[in-house]
Amino acid sequence: MSNLLSPGVPSPDNQATTTKDGGVIAVTRALQLLEAFALGESHLSLAELSRRCALHKTTVLRLARTLAQSGFMVQREDGEWRLGPAAGWLGARYQAGFDVQNVLEPALRALTQASGESAAFYVREGNVRTCLVRVEGPQALRHHARMGEGLPLDSGSPGRVILAFSGEPGAVYEKIRQRGYHWSISEREQGVATVSAPVFGMHWRLMGSVCISGPATRLPEPRLEALAQTVVAAANQLSYALAGSTSTRSPAVRASSWHP
Repeated sequence: MSNLLSPGVPSPDNQATTTKDGGVIAVTRALQLLEAFALGESHLSLAELSRRCALHKTTVLRLARTLAQSGFMVQREDGEWRLGPAAGWLGARYQAGFDVQNVLEPALRALTQASGESAAFYVREGNVRTCLVRVEGPQALRHHARMGEGLPLDSGSPGRVILAFSGEPGAVYEKIRQRGYHWSISEREQGVATVSAPVFGMHWRLMGSVCISGPATRLPEPRLEALAQTVVAAANQLSYALAGSTSTRSPAVRASSWHP
């Protein structure tokens, strides 16, 4: 009997290698493994990785060893696994694509000095917003945001500003577009107040939103309204810098090459 398969019959090695939407299962599982690490966790056991990813230990081990070959994971002497240097380089390259050092961070630092509060820049990543860059304010009591964490777009002023200037319909978003900014108190996180404004690039393409945040006890509604124009001014200056406007940027600031 011939060992050859009939035409049109897939080899067992090629079965179930793709998802329904055409994705590669092995790649999806590898990404699951990298995403299994929570903030603050330096290492995880094979059993815990298996549990979090809902994969068999042998599959997890095979994936981890493959990722280790490229430096994305490292096995410790006690057998547990941690993220490798290549994972860190990915994050660094991601941030570098947004002109972090040349434009964003200096602008946020200036906003922090002008407002006395922490400043951050948010971008849209699919259906969530991500804090790309953050500069802490001088106050001892302040709001802490996790860089890179996905947060809802429809909760909190940074996300609502992004939605509004992305064309989201509705009275609340129309009002934001008319004012050019938005503030919120305890909307996403209890006791936290924020005020945000949109940042644009070339041809008025929305880049993200800039915001200041702090405890609601220090930022009641009148204070947020008073600071709104400071945030709008910072957002406008940042827009000019990211768009590469030669009329407003200094020679030390280069035009952004980022396109969302």
